[in-house]
Amino acid sequence: MTYFMLKFLHVVGAAVLLGTGAGIAFFMLLAHRTGNSATIAAVARIVVIADFIFTATAVVAQPVTGAFLAWHSGYPLTEGWIVLSILLYLITGLFWLPVVWMQIEMRNLAMQATAEKQPPPQRYDTLFRLWFAFGFPAFAAVLAIFWLMISRPSIDWFAL
Repeated sequence: MTYFMLKFLHVVGAAVLLGTGAGIAFFMLLAHRTGNSATIAAVARIVVIADFIFTATAVVAQPVTGAFLAWHSGYPLTEGWIVLSILLYLITGLFWLPVVWMQIEMRNLAMQATAEKQPPPQRYDTLFRLWFAFGFPAFAAVLAIFWLMISRPSIDWFAL
């Protein structure tokens, strides 16, 4: 595979991660603000599907294309900015995995509340607040990875 194709796939994967994450956060927030169980259930159903189709695919593709790009470009995976990018990627994953579970649970709670013609239960509100809070460090880490990929700063771990 050519360098251009690897870079193209890596950039598209990064855009999918950032874009899907931002879109999911936006739509879930707007659905939540309605307080309407049916709206929340419908949006959460689509959000869960989008996370599995787009985010999960990009999550797998990013390290693969990134490793091949580094190898093709002659960068060792121990290069400072690459190591920091990998650490931030793992941190993002540590926040994303519980978020996926929370989205599924919020969807289920909203669906149940809709069937019972009730507002979302307190557990939904608690999960939403956690889900919202988990988004900030994950999103910040993704933005930092973008910066590292673009700037490729010289980071000497042993001089720190």
